[in-house]
Amino acid sequence: MSDSVVPLGSVKFLKVSEVAALLRVSKMSVYRLIHAGELEAVRFGRNFRVPEQAVNVYLRESFYNAG
Repeated sequence: MSDSVVPLGSVKFLKVSEVAALLRVSKMSVYRLIHAGELEAVRFGRNFRVPEQAVNVYLRESFYNAG
């Protein structure tokens, strides 16, 4: 994410299953992205939560020109 400070109250966190549904991939694929450091996430106990902005950044950085 960017270096600017965002109040935590305004950050929307998504469950791994919600990220998987948005990206149309399996939950295991999302876990792989998190563990590989490609997708930012926060760990709460045994669960991960992904800031919505991190999903947007990941998608923006993943685009490439196929033409």
